[in-house]
Amino acid sequence: MTNKKSAVLFTLCLTSFLVPYMGSSLNLALPEIAVAFGLDAKQLGWINSVFLITAAVCQVPFAKMADLIGRKKMFLCGVALFGIFSVVCAFSWNFVSLIVFRIFSGLGGAMIFGTNLAILSATFEHNERGKAMGTLSSVVYLALAVGPFFGGIFTHYLGWESVFYIPGIILIAQAFSIPFFIKEEWVEQSSKHFDKRGSLLYGVALFCLVFGFSELPGLDAMVLVFAGILLLIFFYNYEKNKSEPLFQVRLFESNRVFTLASLAAFFSYAAVTAVFFMASLYLQFLRGFDARAAGLILISAAVLQSIAAFYAGRLADKFEPSKIAMLGMGLSVIGLSGLIFTGMETSIAIIIAMLLFLGLGSGLFSSPNTKVIMGAVKRKRIGQATATVGTMRLTGQAFSMGIAMMSISLFIGDSQITPDKFENFMQSWKLTFAICAILCIAGIYASSANSIFIPHAKTSIQEKEKA
Repeated sequence: MTNKKSAVLFTLCLTSFLVPYMGSSLNLALPEIAVAFGLDAKQLGWINSVFLITAAVCQVPFAKMADLIGRKKMFLCGVALFGIFSVVCAFSWNFVSLIVFRIFSGLGGAMIFGTNLAILSATFEHNERGKAMGTLSSVVYLALAVGPFFGGIFTHYLGWESVFYIPGIILIAQAFSIPFFIKEEWVEQSSKHFDKRGSLLYGVALFCLVFGFSELPGLDAMVLVFAGILLLIFFYNYEKNKSEPLFQVRLFESNRVFTLASLAAFFSYAAVTAVFFMASLYLQFLRGFDARAAGLILISAAVLQSIAAFYAGRLADKFEPSKIAMLGMGLSVIGLSGLIFTGMETSIAIIIAMLLFLGLGSGLFSSPNTKVIMGAVKRKRIGQATATVGTMRLTGQAFSMGIAMMSISLFIGDSQITPDKFENFMQSWKLTFAICAILCIAGIYASSANSIFIPHAKTSIQEKEKA
């Protein structure tokens, strides 16, 4: 690997570490934030969800803009914006101000997620991408691993504000270093046309769908979900007939490998994200662990995720990546199924064992499936593929949080979580993980169906690279 490629990979890895680190460490700070601002469980869920929804809604438009103005410029702006508003979050004076600042952080996250994989794919050749993506995925899972540990430590000794300002300051410093580490700029589109109508239509549709889902089962929420589905259908038909669309929706019609791998990614993130949110509430509110001890328990799954993701990327360069992803999904189903039967007296060792299954499964799935998506498109579509990977991840994460918030709303309502609410919380726990397990099974089907088409995809990729 050349010094130029190493510098790019280091920069992408640092950002890919700090952004998910904040999300995972934030889960451990939620009980303190609840005390500081007097929040119930549903409001706590919005602190994560509003970031995910914003990033999911804006990622595709920002990825398209990055193709037009330059991916490095967009990536740098994203790092700076995320860093600044992460620091500002630490100075929130109430729930509303924290939510507003998290929305701006989400805008920065959308810029980062819409460009990082495109920059990586443009920097590394096809036979190096699996290893590079494996390294990037490993760093993400390392962040998820150390996030609960350091989040618990910092929250315990420095307060909840530290989970925002520590990574925020580092990201602000990194923004100044990006021009020195990433020398090249990538502009893929000769036309300067930007589909404003398509961008607005997409944003409104996705917002209605994800926001409505998170507010279920209310009637207003059902109307929003239905409106979101109709608007997405309209967006699909609108974009399909445009010469320069915001998003190449025809990829989903003509490229079966791309479509199935994208669906598998959505199912995976929708199944896994709620686990750490629910587990943090369970361990701290109901089992009486402080943030430091809860972080030590949750670290087990993420450490294994990081190790598995590191080696899964290398395995994906040698073996059929879709089958490796399918194996990962199967292990995740085992972990989620075991968590469904957790109770107040369940041994912590059993909970850790289920989390380990989940961590191993997630680690084996991520980088092989990402390689399938990125390798299924031509080089000029890498930006779109990156946007798809990020959108599936963020939308899946937002839906996962929506599942958790819907379950909490059904059984707890707007009440705060207290030990006397144990039975109610465990009902929401069981419903959340039952739905997540079903989503994982759907992901297994998508990955297994995809493996049928992978040999043809490999041939196509080789032809594209020669061209």
